[in-house]
Amino acid sequence: MDPLNLDLWTFDAGAALADPAACADCVTQHVLASWSDGADLVVFPELMWMVLERFLDGPAKPAGVARLFWDSLWPGLRKSLHHPHKAVVLGSVPFCDAAGVLRNRVPILSEGREIHQDKIHLTPWEDAFHGGGPLRIWSFKGLRVAVVVCLDIEIPELSAALRGKNVDLLLVPSATENLSGVERIGRCASARAVELGCHVGVCPLVGRAVSELIDDNLGRISLYSPSQSPFLAIDRQDEGVVHHEGFHRRSFTLDFRKIAGLRALAGETDPSKIRPATISVTDDPG
Repeated sequence: MDPLNLDLWTFDAGAALADPAACADCVTQHVLASWSDGADLVVFPELMWMVLERFLDGPAKPAGVARLFWDSLWPGLRKSLHHPHKAVVLGSVPFCDAAGVLRNRVPILSEGREIHQDKIHLTPWEDAFHGGGPLRIWSFKGLRVAVVVCLDIEIPELSAALRGKNVDLLLVPSATENLSGVERIGRCASARAVELGCHVGVCPLVGRAVSELIDDNLGRISLYSPSQSPFLAIDRQDEGVVHHEGFHRRSFTLDFRKIAGLRALAGETDPSKIRPATISVTDDPG
């Protein structure tokens, strides 16, 4: 199994981009630069395409962003970033289905295929959206990958649902407005790496924008790995600095032979292999 080269990017919601085409070109150039530098898989943050709302008139901003992205920008992005051996997770963007229901959707291009992942659990200020699954596991270069959008990584039931699915890599596009949000994402992402025996990568939205959804954003690019003996020689909680603005990239080379070694390992405590007990909870009457 060959190593995987992973690039995680921040995206600056306050960047001076002249028009929607400039936004798409900015993302395209970042992806192509990563691919040219050897990345196999590139990931961008949650809600980064809400930067398009500055170019819209009227109150229906998420729906307007959905129309602008999917009707005007997506065809060109899909053509420019179609690659038989590479993949890109293009942040998230509103998507309006045939019934008029808005989703917080992540478009994914993987080895020439189109995939998407909708956010399942929503924050209180995402009241324009509807959440819901399924959580999709998709294959890239023989690996089992899932995108878990921001708050979803904080939900323990997600980990339980993935138990026994042999997922290799979780990718977490995030958008957090304060340090407590950054901390929750990081601490829960680290827990998922331990519980599921996989790598978990986090990439955040940063910068300030005139927007109810993405007004103030900060975060850090991080990679978390299992805490078993095959990983003792690496940094298992590789957390970057907290960024408040700018476009920042961190590159990681992931050796999934360590994951395979972990799954074959016996005689070592490993939460991902423990069959969960049925646990009842009672209150002590005393």
